[in-house]
Amino acid sequence: MVSLAATFGRGAMTNHWRDIRHADLILVNGANPAEAHPVGFRWLMRAKLDRGAKIIHADPRFTRTSAVADTYIRIRTGTDVAYFGGLINYVLANRLHHDEYVRWATNAGFVVKEGYAFKDGMFNGYDQEQGVYNTKLWAYETDGNGHAKIDLDHPRSVLNLLRAHYQRYDPDTVARITGIPREQFLQVARLVGEMGRPDKVMTIVYAVGLTHHTTGVQLIRSGAILQLLLGNMGRPGGGMNAERGHANIQGNTDHAISWDILPGYLRIPAPGQKDIKAYLDESASIKHHPRAVNFFGENYRRYLVSLLKAWYGDAATKDNEFAFDYLPKPAANASWISIFDQALRGKMQGVMLSGMTATSIGPDSNQVLQALSNLKWLCVMDPFATTSSEFWQAPGMDPSKIQTEVFMLPATHWIEKDGSFTNSGRWVQWKEQVLPPEGEARHDHWILAELFQRVRDLYQSQGGKFPDPVLRMTLPYLNPRKPELDEIAQEINGRDLKNGRRLMTFVDLKDDGTTSAGDWIYTGHYPEEGNLAKRRDGVQDPGRNDPSGMGLYPSWAWSWPANRRILYNRASADENGRPWDPERPGIAWVNGKWEGDVPDYPPTTGPGPDAPLPFIMTGEGVGRLFSNAVADGPFPEHYEPIESPIQNPLHPQVSATPVAYRYDERAGRPNRFGTVADYPYVATSYRLTEHEHYVTQNVEHLVQLQPEAFVEVPAGLAREKGIETGDRVRVSSRRGKLEVRAVVTKRLGPLEIDGRQVYQIGIPIHWGFVGINTGQHWLANALTPFVGDASARTPEYKAFLVDIEKL
Repeated sequence: MVSLAATFGRGAMTNHWRDIRHADLILVNGANPAEAHPVGFRWLMRAKLDRGAKIIHADPRFTRTSAVADTYIRIRTGTDVAYFGGLINYVLANRLHHDEYVRWATNAGFVVKEGYAFKDGMFNGYDQEQGVYNTKLWAYETDGNGHAKIDLDHPRSVLNLLRAHYQRYDPDTVARITGIPREQFLQVARLVGEMGRPDKVMTIVYAVGLTHHTTGVQLIRSGAILQLLLGNMGRPGGGMNAERGHANIQGNTDHAISWDILPGYLRIPAPGQKDIKAYLDESASIKHHPRAVNFFGENYRRYLVSLLKAWYGDAATKDNEFAFDYLPKPAANASWISIFDQALRGKMQGVMLSGMTATSIGPDSNQVLQALSNLKWLCVMDPFATTSSEFWQAPGMDPSKIQTEVFMLPATHWIEKDGSFTNSGRWVQWKEQVLPPEGEARHDHWILAELFQRVRDLYQSQGGKFPDPVLRMTLPYLNPRKPELDEIAQEINGRDLKNGRRLMTFVDLKDDGTTSAGDWIYTGHYPEEGNLAKRRDGVQDPGRNDPSGMGLYPSWAWSWPANRRILYNRASADENGRPWDPERPGIAWVNGKWEGDVPDYPPTTGPGPDAPLPFIMTGEGVGRLFSNAVADGPFPEHYEPIESPIQNPLHPQVSATPVAYRYDERAGRPNRFGTVADYPYVATSYRLTEHEHYVTQNVEHLVQLQPEAFVEVPAGLAREKGIETGDRVRVSSRRGKLEVRAVVTKRLGPLEIDGRQVYQIGIPIHWGFVGINTGQHWLANALTPFVGDASARTPEYKAFLVDIEKL
């Protein structure tokens, strides 16, 4: 989310599943869609079978995706910046970039402010004491209006700095870091180099295999930069397509499941922001180009005020800054790992878990178990017992020494309620309840509503510090203790408060208190005509339901924003409004209007040299090759995982990123990081087709299909260790161990990394000490390090060091 927003303005899958069939080349990195997203994978296969598209799969492990790919590349986990960096270097060195697109639709010509530097693995602006960069120093040279100076030939132009930055990523260096043989890399580079032609288009498909690293933001951003150089953003068949894990992970982030945002990706206010103006000064993007629309920045106040009116109704007035004071302003990071770090420090009294299990998904699960033991209380809302609700039964735990009071509140499963799912491609689709709830199970939003009402009752009867945010919260539902999801969907959509009618578009949102919207990007999904997420006009009549012939199906469900199917689609046509490839148009200016998809652009504004630039969500008006919206560098740079078998060949003295957040070290605890001397093998975690995370350990037939925890061991390493399939092995890291069955396989193999042979071991994540097979108590994350990415604090689940021995 951070990486795409920093590059294009929004943090979401840019195209949609059906659109992948329009691609000529598909790079799959950090993903296994054939097994993890089998329904969506059909569109990769349609591209292959119908268009002759090539699929290139880069992954540490040969999977079912690899089996149908045209090229499988075995890559060392966590080194995709070097892989993409080599492709960027190849494209630039051979002048294969889409020059017209790059000049018009990217910040290639923006001149970077004097003082920017990168040397020996460090960018300028590093604060040694705090362990962070001052990202404001990564700025443009500006004129008196705050607009960036533009000169493509300037030595500090973004394009020239980019070219210099990636010159180091030659094929031999890529091979040395990633393990991809030089000639195989060049074969891929030649295919990628063709994708800068207007009549060609490539897409990049990725998932948590790129995200779950201390450099996850930069791994993804490096692919995004490549796509901008090739002119593939905004185009049918192009884009950066993030596969979301569950059907509603996208909906969760849209509605602010993350601590640092409000619904619609508005930033959470910070201490010291005493009014809306101070908040906007720090949050809303500013205009860096006279032709930038800067849509998000210019309308930020409208969306915030409309959100506050949805939450606080009549209590939010112009005189009290629309109840801006009621919003929390956290002074410290409150991301997932940070919560449990606070519990480890004894600074957290209680935690509520809903729809997730901390002990299984948290890094260094032995420390998470200790963190839960430090709490006064733990409340778990879930349809099933979890490794968190039963954490005190984990092997090695002594219940007599654990004083945590555990509350288990049975919640309904998603099949027991209606509501919407938002899929990877931002399509909001309404589902119906399949089964009635069993026993005493309640919907989780009913549990939270009841809890809120009881807290409110306590404030009313007993008082308390600053009760207004609780007492004045609006709950405009027929039964505030049991709101219907349909009611909440209408509230999210928003209303014109002067007449009470639901709005059709976020363009109608105001900053004067006359409109409300629970999430501005969803405004329009439930207008007066009804719930558009329920629409099902699809393939039963393609001629009528897909008039563009491009698979947009605009009357099937609804996609945010504004029912737009491809983000940034203004860039699918040239400066004059003509599609780069007439056979695959996104939008086109025809007879005085835009045709095709819903334009991601002022809808009545025509093209031309004085027209607004194509990326309306950035202050620059263009896609960002250079960006200061991430914490670890304006250009992606290869850094080794925190635990690595080698020192970084590019800069051995700064091997790992200097701004990764090392929780143990910051808390005064000893670092629990292993070295290659003691843990000589690289491990990576992954999912299996038969299981969905941990919940399916309660499904008998799926447990029969995959009944027992195991690790995959490459055949060569197994021979060295005398291990055969079925043997019990101990896999250990600096933090913990697994004692499970071995599966000896050729799906994993040796790589030559910086002159030495390196093996990688594969670890499925699904088992624990609850479920049908209660003896399978091994938690895969007992092995993973307690460390986070600098921008998002994402844990490093996909690259760490282990040892293995036969038992």
